[in-house]
Order: sequence, then structure tokens, then C-alpha cells
Amino acid sequence: KTALAHIIARKTRAFFISLNAVTSGVGEIKEALKDARKADRVILFVDEIHRFNKLQQDALLPDVENGTVTLIGASTRNPFFSIIPALSSRSMIFQFFPLSEPEIKILLERALRDRENGVGDLNIKMETDALDFIATASEGDARRALNTLEMGAFMIKRTKCSSYDIELAKEVLQKKSLYYSEDEHYDTISAFIKSMRGGDPDAVLYWLAKMIEAGEDPLYIARRIVICASEDVGNADPRALQVAVSAMHAVEFTGMPEARIPLAQAAIYIAMAPKSNASYSGIERALSNVREERLESVPAHLKGTGYKGASRLGAGAGYKYPHDYKGQDVDQQYITKRNIFFFPSEEGYERTFKKRLCKRRSR
Repeated sequence: KTALAHIIARKTRAFFISLNAVTSGVGEIKEALKDARKADRVILFVDEIHRFNKLQQDALLPDVENGTVTLIGASTRNPFFSIIPALSSRSMIFQFFPLSEPEIKILLERALRDRENGVGDLNIKMETDALDFIATASEGDARRALNTLEMGAFMIKRTKCSSYDIELAKEVLQKKSLYYSEDEHYDTISAFIKSMRGGDPDAVLYWLAKMIEAGEDPLYIARRIVICASEDVGNADPRALQVAVSAMHAVEFTGMPEARIPLAQAAIYIAMAPKSNASYSGIERALSNVREERLESVPAHLKGTGYKGASRLGAGAGYKYPHDYKGQDVDQQYITKRNIFFFPSEEGYERTFKKRLCKRRSR
């Protein structure tokens, strides 16, 4: 991102001012803008711009609006969350994506030949499987790939090895890079939940593995599984919630790395269980009604009778105790206005609910 900003400045012949949001305060911003007003065409580059607070971002706004500077901000965060609307609405947003493996290979091969900026002067023989390994393990990060190449090249020079093989590449890289920003945190858990909802256990395990490897809090994952069990499976399979809650307790009891096993078990169960969001949809309808419509009073026969004098107020009068009737089937009104909030599905155990409810509602 920084390199692109320099290229833009060079191509447009603009005066280039660079700030780092980590180390720059309002004073540095004002000083940079003061310098910018002395030049005709200025690019103000702010690295890690998401680290600027609202006050610091506000300080940029007047000079951006009147064209004193062309602002280029680089960020690893979602700008819609971290940049004030007044700035983001005046900006064009470009998203950078990881390089493909073939593109990484091109960069590595170029560095192997380049005597001035690469390692061409070392005359290294690079084995194909080592090149492939670095291209894959660098996860589209050109800097990481080139650093791996350079470090291995100097190890070869020091030890006088004959070639750069895959064993050396593994030794240099140590562990595969795993980029996991704040955006990745939210995007990955979203993919995990949607994979459970969609019934794909392989996708569920992949996203779970990514979160585990990135160091995600296992209890956070467990809580999301519990929510999914209730929201997306519900009473189509009531055991799903039991499995999810048990998994959460198991995570608390065992800790990592063993906690990965109950997490996987519960997530697979949710993915493969019959699905219904009838409970979730029902409570949302009821909440909407309570918030928007006139509130109902509790009917007299349903009022509490656990206090002295309740009968004198008519509380509980006429209440029919369901267990006194065959099949606990009582023709009794439990709400004054007939609102229907719960619509059971045909999935799993909810099919039984639907039959029972149809009989009740047909009275």
C-alpha cells in the first residue's frame, strides 16, 4: 500500500508527505498540512489511518475538502468501521487482495535474477518444490515470500549449501503465515455460523480450524455454537442445544488444545441436524408486537394468587388447571387478543408441535 502511494506521487509529480497514525498526533497533522499549503500538488499519505481517532481525522477534513491535499490512507481494517463518514464519503475505497501463488512465484523468480535489488549475485539454485512451498505458505504476502527467500539465500551463502531446497524453506519459514485481522475475526465467525446453518460439516470444520489456529477464544466459538443451536435448529432437534451447552462446559473444563474436539463435535451436530428458526422468528414477532402495539392486561383468571387477599381482587377466578383434564387439553384463553407468533415447521420434532397446535388453534 505504501509502495503504491509512492508510485502515485511519482507519476503525478506531487509533493509527498507521509505520516504514521501510530506516532502522529494532532500537532504533527497540523504541521504536515501547513507544509502542504506551500506546494501546488500534495499527496498526504497516512499509514495505519484507522489508528487516528475522530479528533485527528477531523483535523484532516478542511484541507481534504478544499483540495489542499490528496489524502491516501492505508489501513488493515474495514474503513466503514474505522474512518469517520465525512472522510469516507469523500473517498474512493480500493481493497487489496492477497497475491495468487503464480504471482508470488513470478516475484520470487524475479528476485532470484535481480542482482541489484534481489539475490541474483548469489547465483542460487532454487528447487521447484521449495519455490512452490514458499508461494503457498506465504499466503499471498509478497513481503513474507521475499523475506523467506532472502533469509534462506544468506543461510546458503554462509553454509555453502549447493541449493535452496524445500527443507531449507521449511526451516526458514517455521510456521505458515495466518493473517487474522479484526475483519477476519468477524468474517470467519460469520462463515462458520452460516456453514452450520447451511449444513456443510466440511466447511464448518475448515472455518473452525482457521479460528483455532489463529488463536480465537474457544469460549467465544462455543457461545456462537450455542446461539446457532437455538436460533437455527431450535425445536426441530431440541438435543442440539443440549449438545452445544455440553460442549461449552467441556471447553471450560478441558481448555485448549483438547477443547477443539468438543467444539468440532458440537459444530458438526448442529450442521447435520434438521433446521428450524421458528423459535427465533416467534420471539422476534412477539417483541415487535410488545414494542409497537398497545400492551394487554393479564386476564383475571391468569393472575397470581400467591398473596393474601388475591381472591378478593378476583385473581385466579375461573382458572382451569390443565392436569385436571384428559390429555391436559383445556379450552381456556391465555391472551385476550389472538395474535399468532409461533409457526412451527415440518422439520424434525416440530412436526409434532405443528399437529398439536393445529388442533388447539382450530377451536
